[in-house]
Amino acid sequence: MSKRNLIASAVIGAFALGGSQVVSADPLNDLHKEEAKIHVAAAQSQKKINSIYEQTQELLAEYRAVVDETENLKVYNDHLARLVADQEAGIASLQRQIDGIEGVKRGVVPLMYRMIDSLEQFIELDVPINYQERMDRVAHLRELMGKSNVTTSEQFRQVLEAYQIENEYGSRIRAYQGQLEHNGQTIAADFFNLGRTALLALSLDQKNAWVWNNESRSWEQLGDEYLSSVVKAVRMARKLVPTDMIKLPIKAAE
Repeated sequence: MSKRNLIASAVIGAFALGGSQVVSADPLNDLHKEEAKIHVAAAQSQKKINSIYEQTQELLAEYRAVVDETENLKVYNDHLARLVADQEAGIASLQRQIDGIEGVKRGVVPLMYRMIDSLEQFIELDVPINYQERMDRVAHLRELMGKSNVTTSEQFRQVLEAYQIENEYGSRIRAYQGQLEHNGQTIAADFFNLGRTALLALSLDQKNAWVWNNESRSWEQLGDEYLSSVVKAVRMARKLVPTDMIKLPIKAAE
């Protein structure tokens, strides 16, 4: 070949080589671009995955909390059920007791009337210590039994209290003022009782003394030999003088 042809062939080959490089560079750029897009898409997908995972963990925590709360509520509900069952049993027991109260009342009310009658009879036959006060107490009990606003239990309590007071008369030493009937006269006097063993009376001028005879149900005047003892007995009962030995007209038991 001539030199011109060789040079032309070289120039054409160079252009051809350059053209092939230009053509082959475009697909490589596209590949880089696609790869970049893939990375961006992957990063976005990972973000979504992370977000979904976080939401899943939150839901799992909420689920576990709900399960724990459900268990707690079940235990608490079982506890309440036992309490309700116990209360229902208590209510049933109270209802049975309430149903039985009327039956108890039917027995207690007549008993109280008999107790009041017996108390009045006892006072009438007993040594008349604070006689009027005791009879007033019986009258109060009778009035109390007729009051609808007073419960049966309160009525019974006061009847028992009256019996307790009567029992105390047998062990107490007392001095009080009152009036006695003697030979058709009403005499103001100081009274002294040594339990139910002796009941004495002393005129307020301290010139006369009497002793109660429960067999004859009357007052008997004492001789002067007992006068000073009765005066001293009244004063001792009022704690005006120290307790001391005194001579009293006490009838011996048969």
